[in-house]
Amino acid sequence: MAIVPKRKHSKARRDTRRSNVWKIEAPAFSKCGKCGALKVCHRVCKSCGYYKDREVIKKEA
Repeated sequence: MAIVPKRKHSKARRDTRRSNVWKIEAPAFSKCGKCGALKVCHRVCKSCGYYKDREVIKKEA
């Protein structure tokens, strides 16, 4: 059977436990090797469409 707590935890104690769940870091940015624009690491560059020196998305100039 499940263990039931003997006393009720306060709302402050509950909220302090949950507060660390929602801390999300901003994504790290790097420069695109092709065009030099800032992009998210390990993703296709939005401005030129290249990833690892290969054209993934065709973009018009």
